[in-house]
Amino acid sequence: MKNILRIHVEFGDCDPSGIAFHPNFFAWFDAGSRHFLRAAGMPHWRETQHTSGIIGTPIVATQCDFRLPCRYGDEIEVHTSVEEWRERSFVLRHELRRGDDLLATATGVRIFAIRHPDDPGRIRAVPPPPGIRAACDAPGITYG
Repeated sequence: MKNILRIHVEFGDCDPSGIAFHPNFFAWFDAGSRHFLRAAGMPHWRETQHTSGIIGTPIVATQCDFRLPCRYGDEIEVHTSVEEWRERSFVLRHELRRGDDLLATATGVRIFAIRHPDDPGRIRAVPPPPGIRAACDAPGITYG
């Protein structure tokens, strides 16, 4: 599955020259991750905490290649899909696009986290829920 999140670049997203400030790319990728998982049927974290103990999908590694700038007023899209499943983590791939232009590519390694049973102040990775994994791997495009 691929999810496409549409974003309008606002004045506050930009530096004084009108170019989007690079940390905002990571905020957009994070929003793309959330919309992707919601489109795959992942309930809100408050619900999963009660049903399976999962408190979220924190990011444990990230990487980004910036190719072209985006500017105030641009209409952009974050294209998000699963690049790889691992035993206790998964890799999301993001492409930031403006029309046919590829502005940036990024990956983020995430885990499905529960509170550590011996120390609730820590977290522990668990395998992805099978239903969510199947939904993420299904063909098609959704819009968030």
